[in-house]
Amino acid sequence: MSSFETPQKTDRGFGLSSREVRVIGGATGLMTITVALMYVFAATPLAVVNDYLFSFPIVGVLVYGAAITGGELLAERGIKGGDMGIAFVGMVVLQLAFGIFGAGILAIAPQESQLTVLGITAIVTALMTALVSGYVYARSTTFEHWGRFANYAFLGGIGVILVGTFVLQTLLLVGFVLIFLGFILRLGYEIWQVRDNRDASIGLQTIGVYVAVAGVFVHVLQLVMRYVLSRG
Repeated sequence: MSSFETPQKTDRGFGLSSREVRVIGGATGLMTITVALMYVFAATPLAVVNDYLFSFPIVGVLVYGAAITGGELLAERGIKGGDMGIAFVGMVVLQLAFGIFGAGILAIAPQESQLTVLGITAIVTALMTALVSGYVYARSTTFEHWGRFANYAFLGGIGVILVGTFVLQTLLLVGFVLIFLGFILRLGYEIWQVRDNRDASIGLQTIGVYVAVAGVFVHVLQLVMRYVLSRG
């Protein structure tokens, strides 16, 4: 058994309920909007926001981290309180944060290849999501600790990037890997939540899955861009 799992058994295996399909469909819809925003924003002045924020990498990480965290908290607060206005504002913040960040990465590629880059990224992200989902659904264990490990990875990544920004730039890659790992672990945790917490809010679970998938997407996008530029 992996150290990322705990031995508590569950009674779920493969097979999706209607509520699980609704969560997956909702998260997919939100991701579709995000990817569209990335493509649109890449042709606007918003695409240069990353250049300013990541002139000091820790600044970019903190700004986007705060936007994503704040947007998620607002959206969740709105859903829990039945205030769709607050929930909508939170979702707008999330969409803008991921959309602008992704646009800054995508804008490096020639415009004629941007759709191809997004398509490759979407395929890789979908495959990774399917692998994580398959693993979670195949094992009759709780993945509650994955959420905690994800937080450790995020905090560790921020700390390493802080050092890398001012002391040793080679550590920036380590920080990237840690934050990427954090989103993968968060994805597994959110999928487990959908699998086992059938009484939880569909809206809350949809947001959780969306944030995790979007986080994986923007990291895969960076890797795809590196590959494309190396081939050019």
